[in-house]
Amino acid sequence: MVTERDYYEILEIDRTADDAEIKRSFRRLAQRWHPDVNADAGSELRFKEINEAYQVLSDPTKKQAYDMFGRAGVDGAAGAGFAQGFGGLGDIFDAFFGGGAAGGRRTGRANTGSDLRYDLRITFAEAVLGSDKEIEFPVLDRCATCNGTGAKPGTSVTTCTQCEGRGEIRSVRQTMLGQMVNVQPCPRCHGEGRTVDTPCETCRGEGRLERRKKIRVTVPAGIDEGHQIRLSGEGEVGPHGGPAGSLYVAVHIQPHKTLKREGTELFLEREISIAQAALGTRVTIPTMEGDEQVEIKAGTQPGAEIRLRGKGVPHLRRANARGDLHVFVKVAVPTRLNKKQRELLEALAAASGESVTSGSGILDRVKDALG
Repeated sequence: MVTERDYYEILEIDRTADDAEIKRSFRRLAQRWHPDVNADAGSELRFKEINEAYQVLSDPTKKQAYDMFGRAGVDGAAGAGFAQGFGGLGDIFDAFFGGGAAGGRRTGRANTGSDLRYDLRITFAEAVLGSDKEIEFPVLDRCATCNGTGAKPGTSVTTCTQCEGRGEIRSVRQTMLGQMVNVQPCPRCHGEGRTVDTPCETCRGEGRLERRKKIRVTVPAGIDEGHQIRLSGEGEVGPHGGPAGSLYVAVHIQPHKTLKREGTELFLEREISIAQAALGTRVTIPTMEGDEQVEIKAGTQPGAEIRLRGKGVPHLRRANARGDLHVFVKVAVPTRLNKKQRELLEALAAASGESVTSGSGILDRVKDALG
């Protein structure tokens, strides 16, 4: 389980990169990480990251929305490009050159299942401190009767006679550049290299059935609005025993009543009276671990900042690092004074050598003095 990285970081480009640079970087990374040419265990997930980033950054409208709002601005847009899995390396060349490439996909590869998205709503505290959530969602899962093969129990899966198990059909055509080999999925076995002669009666040869699935999701401390948690292998299984896709959990956070968040920093405005600002006091400040008493020193001015270090939001990628809580002091000027309060303020003004008007005009003087 990982939190999604920045698209520019995934494609290894700067935010000022133009269309040509974006396409060039995608081609380079796609050829390096495509599972057909890279046998590393993480190549498939790495390629999906690269493909998702390119789907957004190569589209001017999606790119503008992502630059302004991050992942929240393109929710659902990126995943559409690879929800059904991806093709062979030849498909990449088709996208850029309009034709097939020599070589082809891995033969007889089972189709990967679709990726899924789940929108998870959590509280402000759960986002800051982290939590475990149980979620339930519908999914196409492996058929228990045939164990995902799609064949009736007691029968077997046979090699496709049209493509002879390769999962693809190749055709050669002459072009001005010479011979070009075009590779297409076999129409009979749909690229799997095998066929089912006697389908399973439970799943009708599909190898999968829809059911409700429950899993627990660990929400890391410090996650923010628009972030996604990727759970590999928790999406839909592929037809006829194909590997499962991923589940993307999109996080949505309920706002806090008084605290505001910017990255790892928390902000709070605390109102005090004129007397408290002049003489000092102790006030109660809400933090994510509970209320805390904070001292307001005598003579505190309006707009003064009190910083509570380490009381902000944890860093997602820096262990034991946490932001601060910033408390800004707001001095409240009373809109109505009783006789006693007015006399005391007039006495204060006289002792300070200040000239004030009688009646409600003193309020204007106090407001001016407080800035």
